[in-house]
This record gives sequence, C-alpha cells and structure tokens, in this order.
Amino acid sequence: MDFRTIVNIEKPPFLIEPLEELLFVGSCFADSIGRRFAEEHFPVTVNPYGVMYNPASVLHSVQRWLDSLEEGKAPRITFLTLGTNHVYRLRETGEIVDNCQKRPQHLFQEEELPVEECADYLAKAVEALTSRRAEAQVVVTVSPIRYAKYGYHGSQLSKATLLLAADELCRRYPCASYFPAYEIVNDELRDYRFYQPDMLHPSQQTVEYIWERLSEVYLSPRAKQFVKDWQPIKAAFGHKPFHPDSDDYRQFLAQAKEKEKILLARYKQ
Repeated sequence: MDFRTIVNIEKPPFLIEPLEELLFVGSCFADSIGRRFAEEHFPVTVNPYGVMYNPASVLHSVQRWLDSLEEGKAPRITFLTLGTNHVYRLRETGEIVDNCQKRPQHLFQEEELPVEECADYLAKAVEALTSRRAEAQVVVTVSPIRYAKYGYHGSQLSKATLLLAADELCRRYPCASYFPAYEIVNDELRDYRFYQPDMLHPSQQTVEYIWERLSEVYLSPRAKQFVKDWQPIKAAFGHKPFHPDSDDYRQFLAQAKEKEKILLARYKQ
C-alpha cells in the first residue's frame, strides 16, 4: 500500500553532461538548485543580477547576461524558475522594474501579468537563448515557495497563472520543457515538516530531494558517474579537522586536490 503520490517527471529531450555549463535565472528556488549543481562541480551561473521573481524580470536578466558574453557564447542548458506573476511598473516611465531599490512605494504601480503576457516574456527569453546557440534547451519550473503577502488564495492564483504560462511555452517551443518542482513539493512532500520554520520556504531536505529527482532524470549516465566519483573528494574537502594548521592536514588537502585535478581531467576529455 502506497500512502503518497509520486509525481511523474517526463523524460527531457536532452541530458546534462558532466562539467557542463548551466545558467539558472529566477526566484530564490533557482538559487537553491543552482547551488546544488555547483556543489557537484558543474560550472553554473546563478542569478547574475540578483533574484528575479516574475517572467518579465527573468527575461531582462537573460538578455542582460547574454549581452555581457562574447559573441557566439551561450550555455546549452538554462533553467528558468518562476515565482510570481506580480510586477512593479515605475509610474514615471511605465517600465517594469526588476528591483525597486527601496524607493518609495508611491513611485510604483503593482500589476498582475495575465497568462499570455507571461508566456510572451518567456518566449522572448527562449528566442534570445536560441539565437545565440541553436541547440539551446530551456527548462521551466515554478517555485513552490508561497507568497503570504498576496494571501494564500492570491498566491495560488499567481502560481496557476505561471503554470499555464509554462505549459503554453512548452507547446510553442520543442526546446522548452517543464520540470515539476512545484508539484513535487505540493503533491509528494505534502507536509509542513518539509518546510523551513517560516512554513513558506522549502527546507534543505526538500531541496536535496528535488535535486535527487532532477538528477536521476536529467543527468546523463556519464554525469551520474562523475557525481558518484566526486563524492569522496567532496567529502574530503568538507572534512572539519581538529588541527587545521598541522602538516598532516595540509598533506590530506594536497592529496584531495590532486585527486580532484585527476578527476576533472578525466571527465573534461
């Protein structure tokens, strides 16, 4: 007898290779998953201009980051994590701002983007990425973090808008796929013990579980083997010595660094 619902994760049209460059843009949930990839030695760029919550700001961050790269350079795989459909417009210009920079509230007008506008902003992000790299793949997720300031009903309506926009994007572009982080937290882990004390943000245990579900589907066999081979070296670097200034510990670290160098050389081939 099974007492929980297991969310099915559709097989993506690509696999992540070991040491592959990845871009994460979006809510603080993108930060959490991006850091997990970084811990496993993937060269990641995570929110280069700060956390972005809505589709318009996600687009702005992608465009700005691509503009900063050398011509012809872009990652093959990008994760876009959506938090809310609420945006703030500067009343003076009408532009959607990514950060209010602690300016007075009366300077801004809060709006809720409809499904079609959310999908259109995301579409522009996909097109910007594929224009720089034809084989680019985009994974869209909706953050499971709830927004209490909208009220819980309002937060659910916002998430529903983003879910519909993500679905529309995946219908438009074969290179766009959806990872069900939102559903995993709300359907599989359906319990407050999987949240931080604020009862809004997923706990570290939850982030770890989502990483496990994601890696089992998105990592290539070779990438999975790399992660397995990296674990003892990673554990060595995380070791807390009683005598950090001792010759024995310096030798221990030197050996770990040499093993890391050999491992990276083997998988970069």
